[in-house]
Amino acid sequence: MIGSAIGLGLSAVGSIFGGISASKAMKKVKGNLENQKRENQAWYDRRYNEDATQRADAQAILARTEESIRNRNRQAAGAQAVMGGTEESVAATKAANAQAMADATSQIAVAADARKDQIEAQYQQRDASLDSQLNNMEMQKAGQLAQSVKDLTATGANIASSF
Repeated sequence: MIGSAIGLGLSAVGSIFGGISASKAMKKVKGNLENQKRENQAWYDRRYNEDATQRADAQAILARTEESIRNRNRQAAGAQAVMGGTEESVAATKAANAQAMADATSQIAVAADARKDQIEAQYQQRDASLDSQLNNMEMQKAGQLAQSVKDLTATGANIASSF
């Protein structure tokens, strides 16, 4: 009878130790997931708030547009000098140049909005996945706690019935 009680007592201690070990592991995983959430938020804040005009692709578009404008200005000035062009032709060239720069800037703005939408969608997807993992972990923890209580209650009842 006493051996049986000792065996049941060791079983209870094993259950408690297993529960503590599982709890420590879950805390570590939860900490990792919470760290991933913080990193995801930092990534989102950094990427979403970037100045689109300072990105390399936008700078390349602006540089090509400015080079094109310089070339057209040289051509217009050369044509006016050689052929005696009018002030109106120079003004038309300047207007076309201004429109080209406005179009380039508009393209950058449209691309920036699309990029922000993509960043937001990616952030929300990652955040929802991390939240789901955290929720699943909490449900597992609750299930393990309930099972541990059930096991301890059963062990206690078995020990009591051994005497």
